[in-house]
Parts: sequence; C-alpha cells; structure tokens
Amino acid sequence: MTTTTRKRIYVAYTGGTIGMQKSAQGYVPAPGFLTQCVNRMPEFFREEMPLFTIHEYAPLMDSSDMSPEDWQRIADDIQANYADYDGFVILHGTDTMAYTASALSFMFENLAKPVIITGSQIPLAALRSDGQTNLLNALYIAANYPIHEVGLFFNNKLFRGNRATKADANGFNAFDSPNFRPLLEAGIQISVKAGTIKAIEQTPLRVRGVSPQAIGVITLYPGIAPVLFDQLLQQPVRALIMQSYGVGNAPQNAQLLASIKRGIDAGVTVLNCTQCFKGKVNMEGYATGNALAEIGVVSGYDMTIEAALTKLHYLLAQDLPRSELERQLQTDLRGELSA
Repeated sequence: MTTTTRKRIYVAYTGGTIGMQKSAQGYVPAPGFLTQCVNRMPEFFREEMPLFTIHEYAPLMDSSDMSPEDWQRIADDIQANYADYDGFVILHGTDTMAYTASALSFMFENLAKPVIITGSQIPLAALRSDGQTNLLNALYIAANYPIHEVGLFFNNKLFRGNRATKADANGFNAFDSPNFRPLLEAGIQISVKAGTIKAIEQTPLRVRGVSPQAIGVITLYPGIAPVLFDQLLQQPVRALIMQSYGVGNAPQNAQLLASIKRGIDAGVTVLNCTQCFKGKVNMEGYATGNALAEIGVVSGYDMTIEAALTKLHYLLAQDLPRSELERQLQTDLRGELSA
C-alpha cells in the first residue's frame, strides 16, 4: 500500500530505554539524545517515510514511574496536536507500556487516526538495537496502514493496545497478545490481520479524564488467608481485581467467601480475572467459580490485568452508579474483551 503525499506523524518521546545514553553508571535518560540519534540515521528520511516531528517530554520518565496523571498528560498532548498530524507514535519504556496503551484506548473516544506505542529493549544508539526497527516500522505503519485504534508495536507485530501484555523481560519479542491475534504483522510483506485500515478522518477527538483510583489487586494461591481480603476490601478501596485459578475458580472456603461478600456488601466491586496467561473467566464452569458469581463477583472474561486495571480507572473516574459500572466492566468497549 502506498501514499501519494507524505503524511505527518507526531512522535511523543516520554522516556524509556530507546533514547538512553551510555554513561559510567550505565544507560541513563539524556534530553535531546534520541532526536540526535534519529537525525544521524538516513533511513528515517527516505522519500517513502512520512514527515515527523519529535517532541521530547521534560523530564523524561522511566516507565516504572508512570501514573494515571501521566496517561492524562500523554492523552492531552495528542489531543492538542490532533488536528495537525495524520498519526501518532508514542515512545515509552517497556515495563508499563501495556498499561499506557490500555489506558489510552479507553480515554480516546472518536479516534479517527492511528496511535502507536513502541520502544525498545536496547537503546537506539547501541549496537544491535531493536529501537531502529521498531520506530521505523511504527512511523511507516502509522502513515501507510492507518488502523484507527491504539496499537502497541514491537518486534514486527502491531497488537491491539488493550490486548497486549509484557511477556519477556529480556528478549526482543517482549510483548504478546494471548487472547487476540495481532492487528498487523511486518514481515517481508506487511500483512493486515485483525486490524481495519481506514482513511484518516478529521473527526473531533474526545479525551476522557482519568485520575488515580483506590484499586486493589490480589493473586490467589493455595492457603491464602481470608483476612487478607478483609484488609484489602476496606475503604477507601473502590474495586479489587482478584486473579483467580483457571477459568475463574477460588477455594470453597466459607471464611474466604464471607470476607469477599462483606467487601461487596460494603460497596467494593470485585472483578475476577484469570491468572492464566491465556483463556477467560467462566464462573459457571465449576462450583468453585459459581460460588463467586452468587456473592456478586464480576467476570473479567479474557481481559489482561493491564486492561482490567486501566478500564477500572477509566470507569471509576466517571462516578457511575455501581450497577452501570459493573455492566460496563463486562461490556466490550474498545475491543478489550471477548464475552
């Protein structure tokens, strides 16, 4: 697929490994260094490539320090530049990249241009960096294969942002999408898979605000003490994500079920997500799961932990009635779940 005019892409560099510079203490963020590196690489300026502008955030952030306020900052930045560009690339550290991708997918309404998040495992300036391929492809795909959603591009695959999860701390194949196939794959040919290419539109973008919410996360394990639930389900906690066994099962321990029910009766939403890498919650499958459904635990179906957490931030910020909050949690809003 080719274009007759060169598109314009806005690159928001928030921080992360891709733009780090070598120092005596190891690789560190360095203002201006990423832009210098890109400017020295002629492949980014070939005729086939889009025009692009790099905006470096100040200060540059390690993605481990990202918070909902930073998701808001990125979303507001894209909204401020939305009318002037054909697509957007966000450079981000890998540790919380999937959280940011998921959060932005919920925050953006009427998204009519591609937004691609990428980064690297090795800095762009280092030998054998994967950053060059990731950034080059992200720019090219944003310009020539506009898929109107938030995507995460890594190691030649464009994933739906709210379906991606970090799967490998050391390898180039750092991300995977266990319950949804890639939107696009960049091999010798670029192949569109689950994505839908559309003409770029000038539809006004709406950005929903998010704010920090009191959300707990607990992983079940054999012998877990029910008192942990009593502690986690106390105010100001508004929601709890429970990572259960298999298809949504938990021990049929009367004290544990009573602890969870006390929290639900006190107004806390309990969302059941599987701790398995692949698959979905089906609380009707076994008695141990059905017991959870009977006390009011809500199914997270096949949402990743990143999608579940950021969706809760998005919905809780709207101060919805509890029944509507729980209905929307179980509704596919941005392609994040398969009910």
